[in-house]
Amino acid sequence: MDYTYKNGDIILCEENFSLDDTLDCGQAFRWESVTSDYFRTYKGYYKNIPLTISQTEYDKGIFILHGVTEEDFRNIWLDYFDLNTDYGELKRRFSEDETLAKACAYAKGVRLLRQDAEECLISFILSQNNNIPRIKGIIGRLCDMYGGFPKFSQMRGVTADDLAPLRAGFRAKYIEDCTARVNSGELSLDGVKKMPLTEAEKALMTVKGIGPKVAMCVLLFGMYRTDAYPVDVWIKRVNESFYPNGLPDCVKGVQGIAQQYLFHYIRTCPEAAELIHRDK
Repeated sequence: MDYTYKNGDIILCEENFSLDDTLDCGQAFRWESVTSDYFRTYKGYYKNIPLTISQTEYDKGIFILHGVTEEDFRNIWLDYFDLNTDYGELKRRFSEDETLAKACAYAKGVRLLRQDAEECLISFILSQNNNIPRIKGIIGRLCDMYGGFPKFSQMRGVTADDLAPLRAGFRAKYIEDCTARVNSGELSLDGVKKMPLTEAEKALMTVKGIGPKVAMCVLLFGMYRTDAYPVDVWIKRVNESFYPNGLPDCVKGVQGIAQQYLFHYIRTCPEAAELIHRDK
């Protein structure tokens, strides 16, 4: 990774990055692709801090963070886009496994976003049995209600009825329960971050409506627990078809990052779908 500050923008050089692979893959829900003169441009937020970021060409690894100071890049966006992690080395390591080698070659621009734990927890509660456009709509209405994505402290005492304008359905009761537990101190997100993975998962699952998949997503995306391995219907197929005896040793400790390559590969690559069909 290399960058320069030029004419009020940060020019980032990072070959192991793609805006589509990273910002539109279901790990965060406040990014939107917008029309521009560049190959791809996204607008979004981290902790209610706005960013417009462009990718200049499909496969050149040059990005523009528009209107970002060098100080903000180093203090905010460097960490958020996980730019201090060598994804080239991770892909070399993962490629010891045949399936992961294909996944890394296919989804080579995936990166893990290091999100805010509170925002991630609320977002993934809202994501349950839902599709990405609808999740984004609910979150957009939540942000409109509070003037930005709210902290749990801003939502103290909120009820499912208060959240009716979000049109979140049964998920509103889960947000009510989670907000009450966090504000009472019954659930400490700082405490969860420090727990062994199994204990952390169990602590998150004390919230109504949170099961293993959502808990692991929160640990991975909101707490950077790279050993967390969320399993949804897609990853279940991967496990059954390619890893019936468990994941390979090359992903130990970073199973969550490997999961992102596998998830993108199995959902969108015709070759992967064919391999699973053939396996069955």
